[in-house]
Amino acid sequence: MGISQTLSNALSGLTAASRMAEVVASNTANALTDGYARREISLGAQVVGQQGAGVRVLSVDRIVNETLRSDLRLSDAAAQNASLRGDFLSTFEARIGTPEDANSLSSKFAEFEASLVEAGSRPESEARLSTVLSAAREVTGHLNTLSAELQDSRMDADRKIATQVDALNSALSQVDELNASILAGKAAGHDTNALKDQRQTLVDRISSIVPTRQVPRENDQIALFTTGGAVLLEGNPVEIGFTARGIITPDMTHDGGVLSGLTLNGNAVSSDDDGFFGGGTLGALFAIRDTLAPNLQVQIDALSRNLIERVSDPAVDPTLSGGAAGLFTDGGGPLDPLNETGLAGRIVINPLADPEQGGSLSLLRDGFGASTPGPVSNAENLFSLASALTTASAPASGNFGPSLHSSAELFASFLSQVTSDRQSNEATQTYATARYDTLKEQALAEGVDTDHEMQKLLQIEELYSANARVIQTVDALIKQLLEI
Repeated sequence: MGISQTLSNALSGLTAASRMAEVVASNTANALTDGYARREISLGAQVVGQQGAGVRVLSVDRIVNETLRSDLRLSDAAAQNASLRGDFLSTFEARIGTPEDANSLSSKFAEFEASLVEAGSRPESEARLSTVLSAAREVTGHLNTLSAELQDSRMDADRKIATQVDALNSALSQVDELNASILAGKAAGHDTNALKDQRQTLVDRISSIVPTRQVPRENDQIALFTTGGAVLLEGNPVEIGFTARGIITPDMTHDGGVLSGLTLNGNAVSSDDDGFFGGGTLGALFAIRDTLAPNLQVQIDALSRNLIERVSDPAVDPTLSGGAAGLFTDGGGPLDPLNETGLAGRIVINPLADPEQGGSLSLLRDGFGASTPGPVSNAENLFSLASALTTASAPASGNFGPSLHSSAELFASFLSQVTSDRQSNEATQTYATARYDTLKEQALAEGVDTDHEMQKLLQIEELYSANARVIQTVDALIKQLLEI
């Protein structure tokens, strides 16, 4: 081997060692960077004129377990979907309150029932009649608040859907641009790994919104599909459409055509959580807006209707004519069974018994259809109201099953349903989170190992030193030859 060839070999070794050191430094610096994939250098023999001329860097490769990465994305989407559902159910359960909580719905109703019995023991007491009215107002106020908060949750979900659709469209456009940049960079012989890292981060972000599968294409390009079967990116990104509503009332639904669903390139597609775009945060938000909150609204509307019907029955208050309003009313008037949606937000105390609205407390004792005051010692109507609340009957609406319930049992059943739904979702969330954490640990284990990188750096240092010594030796030989 000649001196020039030896020098060429050593110089190529120095270049390769320098490039390897750069890769190790990059790996170490980005060990905790999201989206960064560990790099490895691929080396090969350098041949000039059919003779070995040292070593050359063939490529710098991103080391990614695509199967693991795909599973991690899907588990992240499932965990975030369950988290949003769980937050909604937990918050609503807390707003209802548990029986031991003095401010809970069931506690307020129990106080109302007790106030009727106490007023019946001394029907002439204005103070006790006032307590009945206040306790009844606490019950209706709590139902009003629950209804309003359900609509607030739906409006919040609607706004977040719009935000996520914008983010989805933006991310898809950026992935498409990165596909083009990677293609151009590869054609020019540039290192495109940093661009691939950026693309992976964007795909992860997309998948948390809509569970996404990444499919490789030629020349390091990728296509994206939802797990529900919708095409997100194949050559060109799709355009996802959605229109938010400023105000949402209980009667507004997507099925009724009032609330917006999703469109794909202008064509309407399913927005159900088990549809084309379900499974991630977007699907959970649609579930809250279109399923979870409306179902809870149905239940509290049914509770409100049951209360109104119990105290408006002429068998309970003989002074009432059929269809007249009793203590509980629909916005101050009688109940319209065909207009039950949103009733929990409209249920109020009959203004005829409210002194603040020009009414008289004596109607609680005499009956709401009484034209003249009755005996102050007559407690029959008060006890009749209390008995009506404790009588077991089947509710006319809602999902409470075929069993007979008293009013208190209906309130307890409603809370039990919400608690059961929350616990069921918690089990799903626990599984999804545990699976995500396990896959995350596996992904980190296959990522950058800083101890291993430091060991490689020591080996690179030895390689660098060896090649440097060869160059020093060649330099000394050339000097000696020149001195001859």
